[in-house]
Amino acid sequence: MTTDANRAEARVDKWLWTARFFKTRSLAAEAVAGGKVRVNGERAKPARTVRPGDELRIHFGPYEHVIRVRGVAARRGPATEAALLYEESDESRAARKELAARLAAERVYSRAAKGRPSKKERRELIRLKQGDS
Repeated sequence: MTTDANRAEARVDKWLWTARFFKTRSLAAEAVAGGKVRVNGERAKPARTVRPGDELRIHFGPYEHVIRVRGVAARRGPATEAALLYEESDESRAARKELAARLAAERVYSRAAKGRPSKKERRELIRLKQGDS
């Protein structure tokens, strides 16, 4: 972790990029501007500064990461160093794991349409639409 002793704060979009939550800084800035990131419970702008100890809530689709900032890096480094910049809460990990399992179960039970219906399926659809049982 290459933290700068004189710099104990950084822009939230740059910090998200250096912590490897987003591939580019512009994607991080877009997410922050779009309301996908909250700093200490408040909606933030890309230029908002984060300091060690701040809590960030980052939304990725249906998932939410609740993390605490542990440090600020002077530049973007390898993933092993980026992982030292934050600490994710156990509740956040458990909630994401539970949501992933629930979404996977929903996918298993939902039948995706596979092309045209067969003759039998077509007749069942017609009966269903017409109300005949």
